[in-house]
Amino acid sequence: MKDIVKHKIKHNLNRAKSSIKWIIFAVLSGIVVGLTGTLFYFCMSVVTLMRVKNPWLLFLLPFGGLLIVGSYRLLHDEKDTGTNLVLSAIHSADDLPLRMAPLIFISTLITHLFGGSAGREGAALQLGGSIGNGLGKLFRFDEKDKHIMIMCGMSAAFSALFGTPMAAAIFSMEVVSVGIMYYAALVPCVVSSLVAHGIAVFFGVPQELFLVNNIPDFSVSTAAVISVLAFLCALVSILFCIMLHQSEQLYKRFFKNPYLRVFAGGCFVILLTLLIGNQDYNGAGMNMIEQFMHGAVRPEAFLLKMFLTAVTLGAGFKGGEIVPSFFAGAALGCLFGNLTGFSPVLCTAVGMSAMFCGVTNCPITSLLISFELFGYAGMPYFLLAVAFSYMLSGYYGLYHSQKIVYSKYKANYINKKTQ
Repeated sequence: MKDIVKHKIKHNLNRAKSSIKWIIFAVLSGIVVGLTGTLFYFCMSVVTLMRVKNPWLLFLLPFGGLLIVGSYRLLHDEKDTGTNLVLSAIHSADDLPLRMAPLIFISTLITHLFGGSAGREGAALQLGGSIGNGLGKLFRFDEKDKHIMIMCGMSAAFSALFGTPMAAAIFSMEVVSVGIMYYAALVPCVVSSLVAHGIAVFFGVPQELFLVNNIPDFSVSTAAVISVLAFLCALVSILFCIMLHQSEQLYKRFFKNPYLRVFAGGCFVILLTLLIGNQDYNGAGMNMIEQFMHGAVRPEAFLLKMFLTAVTLGAGFKGGEIVPSFFAGAALGCLFGNLTGFSPVLCTAVGMSAMFCGVTNCPITSLLISFELFGYAGMPYFLLAVAFSYMLSGYYGLYHSQKIVYSKYKANYINKKTQ
């Protein structure tokens, strides 16, 4: 009996030590990554403002691309696969070098300064993941604990930049392996996300918030309308994923040299921007999402943003794909609302959530981010749209390293990578 009691006491002490350890290192991760993410946010704001005030900077984009490729070659990181490497490092023993952090930081700023069409969350996930892994190495964590530190860093960076701590905490656990979540990382990711969010708020980083007023009553007819929109968002999310992956393959097919590839891509972005007639589709495009929330949208806006983003990222410029997916979903939703006469502002919000779910295969995160961005009042619409988009988007995704562990259609173990 005494041995059993001793064993239980020892077991509980070990559990307590483990909990305290993770709280301490989650706080550390939140502070370090939160500060880095906050700095990145303000740097992004500065370069975006410079580009808006100086439209001629667009014509330097090809030369900015040469700087990016040269930087990666200088630090011997030519085969960097970006966010795919971060995800791969969580479910395998792939190395995640700390040099990824400064490289993606500077390269994303260059892309945005000169008018490339890209988001910022790709940089956030890579920043957070590489710093988290670096902390794990510094304190000599074993392989599994380093994976949790990577997820902590991802959550902290996402939270600091977007101001959505709930979604950020869950996203890093959900995106790696669809169908299985690493619940061992729940407390560390929640703590690091909240700490990073607190730091960002302290330094004045505004939270992304779009108010959705006058939401129609949920009924069979309104549910049917939103279901159609979710179906369209799922189709467009598939198209966006295909465009992003195929553009990279096409560039590599016709431009073997990475310097020539990125220079040509910069020229293509300039040409497309001149054909469009403005720079509304360059950069991340959060300002355009605000216009869509007020019902103003060009019919072709979602296609233009997706195409320009594919041309930019496929050439080798750095940035993210999630904000462009928000842009495309918002534009499609706004257009759908205008055409059907059904609450364009609600359709814009639903389009963003459904599109995000379609490209990331993360329904829980999509639902949480819709609550944090748009409020809880539209819950039935977000819930329905996210569910349909997840089911109908198939096995496509932004990240080839993401695994679909269980089928979306049957209770079958499939363990396949996204297309």
